[in-house]
Amino acid sequence: MEWRGTAILLSVRRHGETSAIIDVFSEEKGRHAGVVRGGASRKVAPILQPGAQLDVAWRARLEDHIGSFVVEPVRSRAALVMGDRLALSGLNAVTSILCFCLPEREAHGPLYRRTEQLLDLLGQNDVWPLAYLQWEVALLEEMGFGLDLSACAVTGATEDLAYVSPKTGRAVSRTGAGTWVDRLLALPDVLRGVGDAPDIEVAQALETTGYFLNNHLAPDLGNKPLPDARARFVDAFTRTV
Repeated sequence: MEWRGTAILLSVRRHGETSAIIDVFSEEKGRHAGVVRGGASRKVAPILQPGAQLDVAWRARLEDHIGSFVVEPVRSRAALVMGDRLALSGLNAVTSILCFCLPEREAHGPLYRRTEQLLDLLGQNDVWPLAYLQWEVALLEEMGFGLDLSACAVTGATEDLAYVSPKTGRAVSRTGAGTWVDRLLALPDVLRGVGDAPDIEVAQALETTGYFLNNHLAPDLGNKPLPDARARFVDAFTRTV
């Protein structure tokens, strides 16, 4: 069994004295693990940096075996995050969340393409937090927890939408909120793709998407806690707002 393609490196861990086990995310094969022989060597280890774009060739005797990878660098993103706390924490958030939520060997083509585009924006801190927010919204959609922000869940109105139901992920208007207002999540305009997307709104929107990641997606995956890397990125970003 074998396949070859371009993939994003998500994680690396030492395997024995000289090898490494890597997790990659490819457009057609999804999240896929394999052994890199010599992955701990001085020649190969610098290539195996999370976020790197790799050309990978996977081979195994049987399809359900972990198999082995031969890797070639396509694009390193290490220079984009070196010395940049926000970019580094953002990269770690993306790779950690994908390792956390993606089922192994299940294709998620649209999410892969969006992830590649997001990582190519690393270091552009004026646009990256907004792109990251949009990526989280797409991730929730891909995982089956998409937000429906088109109309009020109570009145059907499409104007004055200000809240999100924490239970259903649907928008709620100020009128429809009624006495439940204190139990609803914020719906800043940026979350609906409206307005100039100031950083303060992006930070508010990340609180809302974070609620669904922690309270809907994580429980669906066996109540595993969401990786701390996301909280570190959100904290690094909010300190700049």
